[in-house]
Amino acid sequence: MNQLLGNCTVVDARAHPVKDAGIWVTGDRIAAAGPYSEIASQARAAGPVVERDLNGAFVTPGLANMHTHFSLSLPGSGGNAVKDMGPHDLALYMADGARRTLDCGVTTVRNVAEKDHADFALRRAINAGRAAGPRMYTAGRALVCTGGHGHESGDTMECDGPVGFRHGVRSQIKAGADLIKVMISGGIAGEHEGIATPQLFADEMAAVIETAHAWGRKVTAHAGPAEVIAAAVELGLDCVEHGYQLTPEVARQMAAKGTALVPTLLVTRCKEFFDELGVPEWMQCRSLGAGPRHIESFTMALEAGVEILLGSDMPPFWAFEGTNATVRELENLAEHLGPERALHAGTRGPIRWLGLDNDLGTIEAGKYADMIAMDADPLDDTSAFRGVWFVMKGGVVTREDQR
Repeated sequence: MNQLLGNCTVVDARAHPVKDAGIWVTGDRIAAAGPYSEIASQARAAGPVVERDLNGAFVTPGLANMHTHFSLSLPGSGGNAVKDMGPHDLALYMADGARRTLDCGVTTVRNVAEKDHADFALRRAINAGRAAGPRMYTAGRALVCTGGHGHESGDTMECDGPVGFRHGVRSQIKAGADLIKVMISGGIAGEHEGIATPQLFADEMAAVIETAHAWGRKVTAHAGPAEVIAAAVELGLDCVEHGYQLTPEVARQMAAKGTALVPTLLVTRCKEFFDELGVPEWMQCRSLGAGPRHIESFTMALEAGVEILLGSDMPPFWAFEGTNATVRELENLAEHLGPERALHAGTRGPIRWLGLDNDLGTIEAGKYADMIAMDADPLDDTSAFRGVWFVMKGGVVTREDQR
């Protein structure tokens, strides 16, 4: 089907905004984008076309959330309810989360630990058109040492020693993993650990990174303390999740090595979310108490030139502080990055890390037609994403609010 989107301004992280723009979509890809009169002539000359008036909206690429859990189960009553789900309930729960995530304007996610490999079934269902959801790039189960961060749930796999961790990497790749997630330190959700607790030895980290890279997979690591991060970065780590306790030296090392950071700023400023899930006091105190150092660490990364990528950790669709978790995290980033760099962190940056920039991340000919529309200009204020009312994924309109 040919579609022509008009009466809009195209905004992406590649070039200056195009006002009075037209976007011609053929099938699931963008055929052309540019000045409306020129694009409309091309589209109409090609045959019958469905024309959509976007009422002066601003159109950006769909958002990409790089720290996603559709089966998150934190300590507390809310998390226990998810842990207690059988496989059928869990599959439906995750599918509902995927649908709601797409409705928020998130058209690509990177899943970084999901329960019992249900993520692979969900990915297949989305790709086959049996379920609605974003494009999923998933790590399967995260790798942890025995008793390590997150070991209590089916979204991790316990390993020990270099041989054990090599087996862990290969087992996730065998199941269909697009990347590998490893827990190399403690965190905020482990009762019997601290954020700074190192959990892998150097030979274990090397085994994960070397094996994953040999199979063409990148590695991202849950990590808090600077010294643990430094060791992993030196071994070739591709991305750090959280990075609660960076130092300027380690941030510069990350920038020099091209190691990205997904800071997940929400996780140390989300008391309302914790209360909703019945998260126990010990975890709330650890998380919220880590907030000032977390921001300081994030600022060090910015100053060093580390690549910053959007990731919420909180389920992407979760209603939080008047919007959804993805947009709220993007607003947190924009407080420090500014709207233009925040747009990059939420669209083109993640897509480049995933190696998908030939197909996604910008609005130009040849890319998949993954686009969202809103009434306000996101280059003026990132909060414009609170007003997403139109979502297209692969040329299919999945949300179009009545205007």
